[in-house]
Amino acid sequence: MDELFFYPFPALVGQEELKKALVLAIVNPHISGVLLMGPYGVGKTTAVRALNDILPMIEREEIGEEGQITTRHELMRIIELPLNARLEDVVGGINERIALEQQRVVLQEGVLAKAHRHVLYIDEINLLDAQVIDAILDAAAQGRTFVRRGPMTRLLPSQFVLIGSMNPEEGILRPQILDRFALRVWVAPLSERDQRIQVYRRARDFRLNPEAFRERYTAEIGVLKREVTAARELLPQVTIAPKAEEFALTCIQSLNIPSHRSEIMLLEAARARAAADARQQVSIDDVRKVAPLVLRQRRSTHLETYAAQIAVEDRAIQETLDQVERPSTNGRVSRRRKTKTSSTKS
Repeated sequence: MDELFFYPFPALVGQEELKKALVLAIVNPHISGVLLMGPYGVGKTTAVRALNDILPMIEREEIGEEGQITTRHELMRIIELPLNARLEDVVGGINERIALEQQRVVLQEGVLAKAHRHVLYIDEINLLDAQVIDAILDAAAQGRTFVRRGPMTRLLPSQFVLIGSMNPEEGILRPQILDRFALRVWVAPLSERDQRIQVYRRARDFRLNPEAFRERYTAEIGVLKREVTAARELLPQVTIAPKAEEFALTCIQSLNIPSHRSEIMLLEAARARAAADARQQVSIDDVRKVAPLVLRQRRSTHLETYAAQIAVEDRAIQETLDQVERPSTNGRVSRRRKTKTSSTKS
């Protein structure tokens, strides 16, 4: 898509948490996804597409039909998944053109393989077919996709930054899917009047003359893009201070959050923030600043109630075991004492 169609990332008004989450996910690909939740018209899709301005260069390996691996440098891109995408479109399948023209079967890559090392964006993810969602989650977890048609199989790399957006009014995500998103952003309508009128003015100016509007932000775009690239290069050197680890674990346990992905993603997001700030060690403040993004919607009252019921049952079982064991032990002691008394008398 022509860059003139992208609203400039620095021109986004407010929504600091939204912008922070998107940048952190680009800096650290180990952050397993960003979920944007909010009503229509608050800028979720606009913000995601605006990322095109600051995406870095990447190394992308590809596997050919004969299994050979090639690596090339290219600009990271945003690949959008249509809501009506079929499972075959996502995973891959038979190349129908080659089958018709050359009378031979060739397995071609799907969206998941095309998104390797790039950003995969799914708007209205809560409305996507369940089979398609499961395939995406499997690929995100394994970092690869199996294309299988009968006896033919093909293994393709599929590591990507997953970004989803949704309007909760149209339904919620399954807990299994929600747990896969490291960062969760509630994109609320802007409350300040000055910000809302600024949204209108910038949208109007961009519509009337997108090229001139984008030129206003050329310098800011360049600075931000260089910062993202530098942060990605610094990330492997970023370590976590023991006090920051302890702080993160204490917060998670105090909130009774069950998923171990919580601490993994909290500390990875904190590493990304430190790298974005050009620091090589994560501090407690880094954890504090990203914690709401990571820990939001991770508590489960249903699981807490269920776990409490299990604990009550376990106590009852243990008490029963103790009661059954106690008379038996007393009986054995009594018999030993009786035998000893009898032998003394004789």
